[in-house]
Amino acid sequence: MPDDETPEPHAPYGPLPEGGTVRAITRWGTPVMHRPQAAVTSYDDALRSLAADMVATMYAADGVGLAACQVGEDVAMFVFDCPDDEGVRTVGVVCNPVLTLPEGKDRHLDSDDEGCLSYPGSFEPCARPDWARVDGTGIDGEPVTFEGSGLLARCLQHETDHTLGTVFGDRLSAKSRKKLGKKHDAAADDYPPTWPAESA
Repeated sequence: MPDDETPEPHAPYGPLPEGGTVRAITRWGTPVMHRPQAAVTSYDDALRSLAADMVATMYAADGVGLAACQVGEDVAMFVFDCPDDEGVRTVGVVCNPVLTLPEGKDRHLDSDDEGCLSYPGSFEPCARPDWARVDGTGIDGEPVTFEGSGLLARCLQHETDHTLGTVFGDRLSAKSRKKLGKKHDAAADDYPPTWPAESA
């Protein structure tokens, strides 16, 4: 959870849901991680409760974003608290996200390291456009739009991928994915199956 000295984040659609329970993070290889998620059709207390659990879990794991499939739920939704390339944090909840990326001369790739809470302890460069926009609906069903550069652009793309059943390892070459696997295996003892729930 951000500390008291952290500047207030940019929250154009209101603060993230609070009061959730930290859950164990679902890992790559679990079927729910590798198939498109079910569209959100009911914006009810159950959805808000799930979003609150996702927020609590994201903060407990020191992540900048988390999709519902990462807590084992077949729901096309993600939460995020992520800085852009100027260090401005944006927070939000997006249901049924639709991603827009630059094309042609406006498309510039950023090959920074990328990691995933569902494959913890390992990072590998992954080329993605350096700007992204996501349109969808918020926790109450209202239209939402988020856009940004830097890590925020990467986060919006990474989390939208999760709702489509894609993990970032799917975007790597066989050689890079092998390197990622070795790093993951070397760090496995630091991330037991119940992580981060048991350390919350």
